[in-house]
Amino acid sequence: MRSTLNKLLAILRRDLLTAIRHRTGFAVTAFGLLTELAAFYFLSRAIGPGFRPGGVEYFPFLLVGTGVYTFFVMSTQAFLSTVQEAQQTGTMEVLMTTSTPPAQLVVLSSVSAFAGNLLKLLVYVLAGAAIFSAPIHPNFFSGLAVLILCVAIALAVGIAAATIQIIFQRGSALLWLLSSGVWFLSGAMFPIESLPRPLVLVAHAIPLSYAIGGMRMALLQGQTVMAMAPTLAALLGFSLVLLPLALWSLTFSLRRARQDGTLSFY
Repeated sequence: MRSTLNKLLAILRRDLLTAIRHRTGFAVTAFGLLTELAAFYFLSRAIGPGFRPGGVEYFPFLLVGTGVYTFFVMSTQAFLSTVQEAQQTGTMEVLMTTSTPPAQLVVLSSVSAFAGNLLKLLVYVLAGAAIFSAPIHPNFFSGLAVLILCVAIALAVGIAAATIQIIFQRGSALLWLLSSGVWFLSGAMFPIESLPRPLVLVAHAIPLSYAIGGMRMALLQGQTVMAMAPTLAALLGFSLVLLPLALWSLTFSLRRARQDGTLSFY
């Protein structure tokens, strides 16, 4: 455990120093974030104050929904990029010969980008509240509970993308699915109750819809942990099933690819 923590801290320190040396990236990211927030702010003004999905104003509804959705997509991209880069540079086999378990190595290699995406989510929501006066009424404990479960599910989805890339060399297919069908059904930009009944049932089977809905309850409505018990239970259930399954699948896929000599196929 201590060895894993030391490796994690070393990777975070290395990537932080690299990011500091490339300060232009911070400016570009900040500009993109502000532009996106401004676009959603003026979109909500154009729609008007009469549209209040879930009883909240449309701008904070968009703010939380798009923030959580983007966190999921970019976290998935982080895991996928880690595996693709190792395959394309031919370093995958070398990494597999180290003393660190292969699955743990993939997760550790992606953790900096994952942590960066989590930080961007927090900055995104805070900037929306501070600069564009989005009315938020957060409950700290509920928000923290939802955030922890969101991180667990996002880890599972990212690991699943890495697994698909190793087995089928098609990890980008899961990313495409997140960017199209799952986005449409997650309620990121409009309430899922607006969808036809069959699609509402599908939406309720998607973890991301619970993550977005739960974060809105915690940040915009200030609901307590007890009031959010059904949503938190659903998120916990997804976490307990998806994360162990994703880790097992990644371990199995790496072992199988190593035996078949397909680790560097992409």
